[in-house]
Amino acid sequence: MTVASKERRPGEWSLRRRVKTAHGEVAYDVLGHGPPVVLVHGTPGRSVLWRAVAPALADRFTVHVYDLLGFGESERRVEQDTSIARQGELLAELVGKWGLEQPALVGHDIGGATVLRAHLLGAVAARCLALLDAVVLRPWITPTTRHLQAHLDVYRTMPQHLFREVTATHLRTATHRPMDAETFAAYFDQWEGERGQALWLRNVAGFDEQHTRAFEHELGSLQTPTLVIWGEHDAWLDVSLSARITALLPNAERVVIPGAGHFSPEDRPDAVASTLLEYLARF
Repeated sequence: MTVASKERRPGEWSLRRRVKTAHGEVAYDVLGHGPPVVLVHGTPGRSVLWRAVAPALADRFTVHVYDLLGFGESERRVEQDTSIARQGELLAELVGKWGLEQPALVGHDIGGATVLRAHLLGAVAARCLALLDAVVLRPWITPTTRHLQAHLDVYRTMPQHLFREVTATHLRTATHRPMDAETFAAYFDQWEGERGQALWLRNVAGFDEQHTRAFEHELGSLQTPTLVIWGEHDAWLDVSLSARITALLPNAERVVIPGAGHFSPEDRPDAVASTLLEYLARF
């Protein structure tokens, strides 16, 4: 069965389980049987990013997939702390609540930083890691987001239709191939309207490059096997970063996905799934 045949339509993606954590309720799901794998999405996405990858991995692994705190179907409040530091704490708590021993941790975008904080700073044991178009090395905040951070008061009072244009345009640059209307809505519906605007800006206000600086000094001694996967046409984090990260890690390999942008599992779910399957099966 091909990856494409396992993929759910974006509008059909839903997480069936809920767990209460110290920081709020988290929506998650579990697929398949075998050694544990945890999939961690990034911003401004949600777990729908894994809708083709998770079922493909579930042929050989028990796959835990969830929405980050403040995203998708998980608890979302304007006053939440959704920083990378908090997401790392949350992942460590989830691994404990799920009773997972040495799972493979797979992180995309800020999910990559979340995985690294949980593993390096939160003492979460992992048999291997995979970092996809991942936030690892500074600087990682995009120019658009830096402008938002610098002018939060302006964007908080900006008319909704104008704010939508800014953020929707930014999201569209996350993929190399244009997203169709259903796919775009699956990612962007959570940021619609007045509340969505406030939630987006909550996230922006919480982006702090010190939260990755905290583990940078650990990277050169990280012995955990790590796969670095990157979209060849990543417009948010240039593909050259993947070579820098791989060179820095003592036990890392790199795969560049042709025809993919920053949301590489969206652009090329087939290539990402097959690459992960081959790598994870070794550990």
